[in-house]
This record gives sequence, structure tokens and C-alpha cells, in this order.
Amino acid sequence: MRAEILLPDLQAGPAVLSAWFADLGELVFEGDRLVEVLVGGATFDVPAPATGRLVEKRVWTNDRLEPGQVIGVVEAEGGLE
Repeated sequence: MRAEILLPDLQAGPAVLSAWFADLGELVFEGDRLVEVLVGGATFDVPAPATGRLVEKRVWTNDRLEPGQVIGVVEAEGGLE
């Protein structure tokens, strides 16, 4: 099962992606710090939505993001080989 990583609505307008904390193919755990974004001078972490492998990154460092935007995909545990 695929779980989309969504940018939450931080009530501060658009965000900028500061850093990814996992590489493609890496195992991540639900709730782990996965992405850091900068919004209005403050940083916020976006957690992994599920335990599984990071299979897709749709944005990169310094990209502008909008609330609700899909920023990546985790192949959830049930889909692991």
C-alpha cells in the first residue's frame, strides 16, 4: 500500500523544503522526522505517514510547497518484499 507524504496546512502560507532526512529506498518508520520545511522563518518537521520504504520524492531542497501538496510516497509495510 502506498502512503502519500502531504505538506500539512501550517496556516502560514507557502513553505520551502529545507531538507530530506531519508534517501530513496530507505526504510522509514511511521512518525519519524522525514522532511523539514521552512515557513515564515520557522522550521517544521513532516513525519513519515507509514512504516515502509521511501519510493518517491516529488520535491527537492529549496522548492516552494503549498499546503496539501504531495511531496513524496512511502510504500507501506504491507508492500515490503
